[in-house]
Amino acid sequence: MRQFCKALLRLSVVALAAINLAACGIAGTNFGMARLSEKECMMRAMYFESNRSSAEGMLAVGTVVINRLNDPRYPKSICGVVGQKNQFAQGVLTRPMTDSGAVLASQVADQVLSGARHPGVQSAQHFHTAGLRFPYNNMFYVLEAGGNEFYERRRVR
Repeated sequence: MRQFCKALLRLSVVALAAINLAACGIAGTNFGMARLSEKECMMRAMYFESNRSSAEGMLAVGTVVINRLNDPRYPKSICGVVGQKNQFAQGVLTRPMTDSGAVLASQVADQVLSGARHPGVQSAQHFHTAGLRFPYNNMFYVLEAGGNEFYERRRVR
């Protein structure tokens, strides 16, 4: 009987772990993503990617997320866009937000989800740290905000 109970306990632990992993992420998405709301995913992208710099920087990052969301090449949810592998800061959906920047991120996320966009971002879907420039002739820079350079990829004619 004792061995049966131990085996049952092990099986229960394995089953519970499998259920938790299935709910947390599949197909390369980040663990914990399934537990976050669309607003939380937006907040986290803006908080970590703008380095908590300013409302303008956060709004610019939020605009990029929405631009991607509206493009058929990207996932169809904010959490899907933000959780895409190698697209946003590592751990963006799992690291703790520890300072007052989270309050600002929440306020700006509400604005973005209500339709606010940074006009300078235009249709840009990409950005990188400000101060870096790359020699590719298909990168058209449209804005510098929040410590980032925002750019569109355009076909070179």
